[in-house]
Amino acid sequence: MKSPGTLLLRRDDVARLLSMEDCIAAVEQAFRLYGEGKAAPPGVLGVNVEGGGFHIKAGVLALRQSYFAAKVNANFPDNRKRFDLPTIQGVIVLCDATNGRPLAVMDSMEITAQRTGAATAVAAKYLARQNSTVVTICGCGSQGRYQLRALAQVLPLSKVYACDISSDQAKQFASEMSRELGLQVVAVADLGSAARQSDVCVTCTTSRQPLLAPDHVSPGTFIAAVGADNPEKQELYPALMANNKVVADMVEQCAAIGDLHHAITAGLMTKAAVHAELGEVVAGKKTGRTSDQEIVIFDSTGMALQDVATAAVVYEKATRTGCGVTLDFAA
Repeated sequence: MKSPGTLLLRRDDVARLLSMEDCIAAVEQAFRLYGEGKAAPPGVLGVNVEGGGFHIKAGVLALRQSYFAAKVNANFPDNRKRFDLPTIQGVIVLCDATNGRPLAVMDSMEITAQRTGAATAVAAKYLARQNSTVVTICGCGSQGRYQLRALAQVLPLSKVYACDISSDQAKQFASEMSRELGLQVVAVADLGSAARQSDVCVTCTTSRQPLLAPDHVSPGTFIAAVGADNPEKQELYPALMANNKVVADMVEQCAAIGDLHHAITAGLMTKAAVHAELGEVVAGKKTGRTSDQEIVIFDSTGMALQDVATAAVVYEKATRTGCGVTLDFAA
């Protein structure tokens, strides 16, 4: 029997096929299925090299059909400066989980960027005050843009503070995103001052030193800590984590590579002190926010099931629209 082949999709194909609205819906479904115990825990493998590292994230989800996806991502923070290359590069292999057939190979950059923003949006839907209008974005690179686009889908935002180690980058972010989203976006230098005036604060940097301190945060704030995706990266002071409600995307993964890792290392938290995983909240098994004064922190390290769900959306839309190129690897 001749193989129907494997669909190849470039980044611009993925970008055309995947809307942020669809990505948020897919990621929310992935968290819900995991929280309901209908999806096995995904796997992750990390390999560090000089100047960066690689990680492989893999998982299975039963959606319209049963899908397996494995993502191989490279993360090299100095790539722009050294080689004029993106920080994150990689591919996703999507397979039929019932027979192993490779359905698609697609660029991972757009999926990683969108699904990371989408996870914050899902967390905000369940953990932020629903009348939140002011947000601080700390880290005004590509991911900061996706974070803001995603939050604008689920919250009634009206004002944004943009903070970055590069004032020029913050100003460019403010100019571009105010035009794109029709919001008041202001570049600021003082993260603490901006965060204290915000309902939501997102950190999406490559920092290896904590940036957001307890005295930077007002009662009722929702914080999404997005940047720490290896043990060396850190964005939140451990005391900020220890003194407030923490929801992890995956507790074990956050304890190994997220801001939770640093709070545990500092002796201020244990894994048992984490209130919930996001999937448990989405599935209704654990509470989310319980008061308007509560500070809630989402420790986001990236769950492979987000990639599976998002890649499935892209593949299904590509097959409906005839997008991409088909290659028979077995020929």
